[in-house]
Amino acid sequence: VLIVPAWIMKYYILDLSPENSLVKYLCDQGFTVFMISWKNPTARERDYGMDDYRRHGVMAALETVERIVPGEQVHGVGYCLGGTLLTIAAAAMGAESKRFKSLSLFAAQVDFVDAGELTLFISESQIAFLEDTMHEQGYLEGFQMAGTFQLLRSNDLIWSRIVRDYLMGERMPMSDLMAWNSDATRMPARMHGEYLRHLYLDNELSGGHYKVEGRPIALTNIRTPFFVIGTETDHVAPWKSVYKLNLFTDAPVTFALTTGGHNAGVVSPPANSKRAFRIA
Repeated sequence: VLIVPAWIMKYYILDLSPENSLVKYLCDQGFTVFMISWKNPTARERDYGMDDYRRHGVMAALETVERIVPGEQVHGVGYCLGGTLLTIAAAAMGAESKRFKSLSLFAAQVDFVDAGELTLFISESQIAFLEDTMHEQGYLEGFQMAGTFQLLRSNDLIWSRIVRDYLMGERMPMSDLMAWNSDATRMPARMHGEYLRHLYLDNELSGGHYKVEGRPIALTNIRTPFFVIGTETDHVAPWKSVYKLNLFTDAPVTFALTTGGHNAGVVSPPANSKRAFRIA
């Protein structure tokens, strides 16, 4: 199993505590698990783009897996933007994508028409402003991205916390997910601009216009079976948007809809009685 996490979030979200670690669960089932840990970029990486992440991330990881366990097919797993990148890599591989035995996407989009409230922050003027900001420092700070996600769930992540923490004086007990969430990451200027323009603003991937190494790629090139997870209250990758993968591939797709949001809906152990899922 090769896990490609989003570089918006630290990789260890899928390996937090023993009871909710996907990595531990897979290892206990007898799988050999590999996971990419992205470097947190500085101004020196300002010119790293989406294709650099594909080439030095997914493709380099596949080569490493091949050296360690030669001749084995790989179960590819991508979370959020990592799932989008994994799908891009598989589509660009064409016939070579048979190196994957399956592709699992956790709250990951390939079509961005119905990308939810996040699209309120994405317009030509907004992206131009962000690009100017990133040009000065070479990257987007983690707290700048976190502020956007907090606004998407302001009742839960801003106002209720102000009332509870500052008005009532009640501190929430720390959890592993909360500790992980405070470990902010950065994104290179070029990559973030490409991500917002080519995927969110112009929706090039599902439209067949997204280019890898100068050539457009098609999601229909992928013949590997998909397992796709959407979460009911996801404000980052709305489940109806995640589900639309069915429209853009001829490969078999198994879709699961879970309760919870973008993080807690995915990081949920089998024994969690507070969670449920539907599958079809």
